[in-house]
Amino acid sequence: MPVPRRSPRRIATISVHTSPLDQPGTGDAGGLNVYVVEVAKRLAARGVEVEVFTRAVSRDAPPVTELAPGVLVRHVIAGPFEELDKADLPAQLCPFTLEVLRAEAAYAPGRYDLIHAHYWLSGQVGAVAKERWGVPLVQSMHTLGKVKNAALAAGDAAEPEVRIRGEAEVIAAADRLVASTTAEADELVGLYGADAAKIKTVIPGVDPSVFQPGSQLAARRRLGLRHDAVVLMFAGRVQPLKAPHVVLHAAARLMQDDPRLADRLVVAFVGGPSGAGRADPDQLVELAASLGISDVLRLEPPCPQPELADWYRAATAVLVPSYSESFGLVAVEAQACGTPVVAAAVGGLRTAVRDGVSGVLVAGHDPADYARALRDLIGSPARLASLATGAIAHASRFSWTNAVDELMTVYTGAMNDVAAVDA
Repeated sequence: MPVPRRSPRRIATISVHTSPLDQPGTGDAGGLNVYVVEVAKRLAARGVEVEVFTRAVSRDAPPVTELAPGVLVRHVIAGPFEELDKADLPAQLCPFTLEVLRAEAAYAPGRYDLIHAHYWLSGQVGAVAKERWGVPLVQSMHTLGKVKNAALAAGDAAEPEVRIRGEAEVIAAADRLVASTTAEADELVGLYGADAAKIKTVIPGVDPSVFQPGSQLAARRRLGLRHDAVVLMFAGRVQPLKAPHVVLHAAARLMQDDPRLADRLVVAFVGGPSGAGRADPDQLVELAASLGISDVLRLEPPCPQPELADWYRAATAVLVPSYSESFGLVAVEAQACGTPVVAAAVGGLRTAVRDGVSGVLVAGHDPADYARALRDLIGSPARLASLATGAIAHASRFSWTNAVDELMTVYTGAMNDVAAVDA
């Protein structure tokens, strides 16, 4: 007899190292947080309940918080009530896993139909839970240690062997692997020996109700920027992987080549220190001073999405010179606001940015190349306007609704496979 098709009623989402309640842009909060929140809200709107398990970092955090109707965040006590470096988190996986299993055991059997784990640490937890609960494990890696180590930024620490081994274990244990781009899917197969039949490419989306075109002049007024400013913007976590130093060196070269820019140039960083950047939170201030461009530097803390969208609209161009990116949500958000992106031609950024249409992709990380690309844009209002139009059109291809449609297909397929084995 054929096995009836099944769909999930309730999903256990695992996000050990960062909470969906955290503000993206600092610490370990970034695109992964946005992904978990946007997907969970849209699943709940379709009647699929989502419970997100994350590590409690404060004694004041309630055991359970409602993020949105149908979406609960469970704060799991594992280790000290404080932010821990990701290198210290593997030691907390056993107590975290025990508490996840204990939470499920408080209910009747079959509470969760499926596990979706995000990042390799969460996958380690999910691999244990799937065996105990008899449900499929869907895994999103978000970043891969071997990929990061192959393109290591100066001053950044290599990903440890414990991560590389852990990733391989999770990839082997998962019933389905969700990649953000075909490039990531190829990396899973080529670098980790993943079963290509288990991989589904699901491109992340953007929220058009927040990230949409608007008046650049109005945005600049709200942010206290000159109407005729040349605004170069960097958004996200400030760490060597994201190459913020490239932005400052490129800006310094622009001013050197055209001193008249000194009165109009603004280099805005919207975000906070992360990773190795936490060891030197003043690195941007110190580097700007050494380059003689302190007067054009503007540092802004991470902010809610509506304010971030204002920054995108206010910018002349958004820079994403990362050494590696599994996707690059910042690039898509900026383009959805009608702002061209100048980005490194690496990883998912080759999907997120359409070179010559919605922005410019730069090979390598030489600040001179970024300065040249920016100079061409600043000096050609017509080209800048053309790329702005192309940015809006290109960003419209990325939809959270489509992403959730495809994830539901992944979930249903994984559940049917498990049901067929058990039948």
